[in-house]
Amino acid sequence: MESHELKIRAAWLYHVEGLTQAQIAERMYLTRRRVNEFLAAALEEGIVRVSFASPLAGMELESRLQERFGLEAAVVVPTPADPQLLHQALGRGAAAYLDRLIQARKPRSIGVGWGATLRETVTNMTPASEPGMELRSMMGGLTRGSEINTFEIVRAFAQVLKAQCHYFAAPIYAESPQSREAIITQSVFERIFRQTCEVDISYLSVGDVTRQSLQVRYGLPGGTDVGDLIAVGAVGDLLGHYIDAGGRPVAHPLNAQVLAPDLTDYLKIPCRIVASGGIHKHAILTATVRAGLATALITDEESARALLAGG
Repeated sequence: MESHELKIRAAWLYHVEGLTQAQIAERMYLTRRRVNEFLAAALEEGIVRVSFASPLAGMELESRLQERFGLEAAVVVPTPADPQLLHQALGRGAAAYLDRLIQARKPRSIGVGWGATLRETVTNMTPASEPGMELRSMMGGLTRGSEINTFEIVRAFAQVLKAQCHYFAAPIYAESPQSREAIITQSVFERIFRQTCEVDISYLSVGDVTRQSLQVRYGLPGGTDVGDLIAVGAVGDLLGHYIDAGGRPVAHPLNAQVLAPDLTDYLKIPCRIVASGGIHKHAILTATVRAGLATALITDEESARALLAGG
């Protein structure tokens, strides 16, 4: 199924968007020979005639997202009828993209967050052997549940890639801004934060401010009222930092307690992939792409349309 979609994608870029085979190879992280084979097969199988016989629905949306928000790449998957299947759909799309990206760029290091989409991603990735690659946790987490357990997520990525694994042994938030300051001034944490932002690729999801958010349900410190975050303009979080509709950190003590790199340091990572979707994520996704916090976006069709309508 994946190769069939790649075949259609290559044919679309060549016949509709007018890209050269070299440009398509670079865009899709494939060799020129593979692109040539896909184009030949598309003609032979009747996928390409005067018009597309079976177009990939998200391709036009992908191009528009890239142009509108200056993204390096966009992957748009069909929105499933059952919202419970959205994480699986996003995970499959993200896994195929990461498989190609890793083979093309051979990154030395990848930083990952946590969440249901990341859990689904790693279960759909193609096993590889990258013993020289490092997988790093980018933020603290909780010890409960596979989606919010940073140890399980980073270990799973390292296992499927047969890569080295580096944990970030800390909660998401310190008890207070003073506690955070005491923790991060320790030499071991200074080194961890520096290394986290020296990765070649980061792969994260974003959180919203509804009860659908795992972080809202399980990750906020005791006594934290999500209503207070909303009151100061928060639309969601990236790396545990709550941001407003313009992608700026809100004025709330929680942002001074988060055990994760600052967003200014995060922006130094050359390839920043964000994968999320669903109606409850539209505001935080819009803020993320508007502010240039992502260089690549993986989302669903309905979310892509919402981004383009409101962006």
